[in-house]
Amino acid sequence: MKQTILTGLRPTGNLHLGHYFGAGQNWTKLQDDYDFYLEIADVQALTDNFDNPEKVRKNVYEITKDLLAIGIDPNKVHLFIQSKIPEIAELTVFYSNLVTVARLQRNPTVKTEISQKKELFGNNGESITYGFLGYPVSQAADITAFDGEVVPVGDDQLPLLEQCREIVRKFNSIYGEVLKEPQQVLSKTTRVKGLDGNEKMGKSLGNAVYLVDDEETIKEKIMGAVTDSNKIKKDDPANPDVCMVYYYHKLVNNEENVNTICSECKKGSRGCVQCKKELIEAMKEFLQPIQERRKFYEDNPDEVDRILKEGTEAARSKAIEQMAKVRKAMKIDY
Repeated sequence: MKQTILTGLRPTGNLHLGHYFGAGQNWTKLQDDYDFYLEIADVQALTDNFDNPEKVRKNVYEITKDLLAIGIDPNKVHLFIQSKIPEIAELTVFYSNLVTVARLQRNPTVKTEISQKKELFGNNGESITYGFLGYPVSQAADITAFDGEVVPVGDDQLPLLEQCREIVRKFNSIYGEVLKEPQQVLSKTTRVKGLDGNEKMGKSLGNAVYLVDDEETIKEKIMGAVTDSNKIKKDDPANPDVCMVYYYHKLVNNEENVNTICSECKKGSRGCVQCKKELIEAMKEFLQPIQERRKFYEDNPDEVDRILKEGTEAARSKAIEQMAKVRKAMKIDY
């Protein structure tokens, strides 16, 4: 019997290349080996967007189409909407009694995000909501509601998974051995840099190439990409290792072309404008099959609804079964 794997994605915007080369490629490989539950975490998205529910609702469908376009197979993966599984909310309430506020505030991932919010809003953290502070508790409910055994995570998410394991141990120490401690599957893919050279690619930074970007948008973004600042004239030798255009060629171009680009760049026989134009063509070619698959789902919204409905029904069935065990252990199965 296959182990159960659970992961999720907050619907706050379309997928970009960082998502694709990170989690996306990892998930498409894992879907063959596990009983895979992939959550569209709309409730968690509301912790940052509680005043913009239309954005979250729209992005539930946008993210689903992106996931299907990159190769997530609905015959292998249960794609489901978090808010349609009330057992997750119920578990979140139960778990909130098992973790202190002080412990949540010490969580390294939460501390980092709170620090970022303080810098952004400049109000000493007074805008931090209970829901935002407690989202690791909700994530623990996400995982254990489906008896999750494995969770694919990056290094930065390990503190959240450890928080989940602490909650599981606390629950089991009180109510008996009901829950499993989930184990991590670490992604080996490094974070994709932004076009501006930033170590992180993201919408708020304006440095991301999205899977839905059209030709004109791609052209505009790539023509503004950071290159070697020491290259002044077209025939100046340059260092491709500090050039984001070369960095993206390595992601989307073939090995032969990449080797040629590297050699010509170092010799000074290649201009930056030429290199950017070639990257635009390579990027278009790379994204074409993804965008074609995505267009199918754009043209067939009923198919997207069917996939989400069936995935959510499968997830709900699993959660109902798990919650029966939890309620019995807690003596609330009246």
